[in-house]
Amino acid sequence: MTEPKPERRRASGRSVIATIFRLLVLVLIAVPVTIGLFAFAWPLEAEREWIRAQRFWRHTLADFNIALPGTPDLSDLNGRLASHGLAVGNPIFMRIFKREFELELWMMRDGRFHRFATYPICKWSGELGPKIKTGDRQAPEGFYTVDSKALNPNSSWHRSFNLGFPNAFDQAHKRTGSFLMVHGGCGSIGCYAMTNPVIDEMWSLVTAALRGGQQRFQVQVFPFRLTEHNLSRHANSPQAAFWSGLKPGYDLFEARHVPPKVSACGTKYAFAPGAEGSDGSTPVEASCPATP
Repeated sequence: MTEPKPERRRASGRSVIATIFRLLVLVLIAVPVTIGLFAFAWPLEAEREWIRAQRFWRHTLADFNIALPGTPDLSDLNGRLASHGLAVGNPIFMRIFKREFELELWMMRDGRFHRFATYPICKWSGELGPKIKTGDRQAPEGFYTVDSKALNPNSSWHRSFNLGFPNAFDQAHKRTGSFLMVHGGCGSIGCYAMTNPVIDEMWSLVTAALRGGQQRFQVQVFPFRLTEHNLSRHANSPQAAFWSGLKPGYDLFEARHVPPKVSACGTKYAFAPGAEGSDGSTPVEASCPATP
């Protein structure tokens, strides 16, 4: 039996390589097209899968002590502050967006808040939507205030501060749960985990603001940015009415960059514009705004 001639072997090798190349091209085309069709046909289920994927790869990066994409230069806090005209000790304000896996930290300058940093969240648990009861593993959504009593420098998750769930609104809805935190590490059963290096930087700004005279700082927690487009995408969600009830408070801050005054009027959130220079220290209590 004779061996194939060299040119035949080369032709056969080229054919195999060409076949593999064509398959790779098909895969590279088919995968994004399939994902796109899935997202178009079932957008909310696609969103859930995207959130699951985010949790997986963020946790993987944290396991290898790799900074999450979007993490600011934590080694140059003073330089970053100076570039914004800010200083350690200025009053602070925070917003959390679940779907985007982002925590914004704002700092006061000239009577209004300016966004200083956007930190990537390593992990939050549950689905988009509020926390309802103990054990549901949901991370809360709503309006909270944090004072010095809520800080835990010796947390089992490195450092942490308690959001103060349940607030007056949650209590009006008989929602239960406790110890819902923003903390270090990358694990969560109802909390927002930021990794240790990020919580260390946040901690320095939080503690300095509270030492500097801010009684408490406001934390607004949303499922996503409450634009009309995003709300319309989720119009059929069981949480649509709850999210629509958060939007007036979201809009007040978006318009003026001053934290609104927030209260629970019966079973609904009530909002009033914050006064110029307000640092958001007013607690969320059960009261209804005075009617003219």
